[in-house]
Amino acid sequence: MSVFSVFDVAGSGMSAQMLRLNTVASNLANAETVSGSEGDVYQARHPVFESVLQEAENMDGGNNDVAVVKVREIMQEETVAIPHFRPNHPLANDEGFVYSPNIDAVAEMADMISASRSYQNNVEVLSTTKELLLRTLQLGQG
Repeated sequence: MSVFSVFDVAGSGMSAQMLRLNTVASNLANAETVSGSEGDVYQARHPVFESVLQEAENMDGGNNDVAVVKVREIMQEETVAIPHFRPNHPLANDEGFVYSPNIDAVAEMADMISASRSYQNNVEVLSTTKELLLRTLQLGQG
């Protein structure tokens, strides 16, 4: 594996975690929304990642496989909407109910913290690799 492959691996991890942060933000933003019918309620979304082997070129011209992170799909939860009896609400149905999504804000916040830390770890990997490469170049100057 080429030392430059580290940039591909960490970069793909950063992209995946950024997508994860975006889906968590979307889930949190829609956690308090309401709808007049159960079918129109926002359903939480979560990315599904997979490790994919990608061919990388060595310094000596050979090829090696490195594993990078790809998004397989963004799955949508199939949870039951929470009914609220609010007959005066403009979106209330004929029975006086509005429906909100069944999103656990605490679990979403924990997921956001986890994604943020994973992103930071990948940034640290890139920073350390860059520093090591710069120090290696400085060895040749002395």
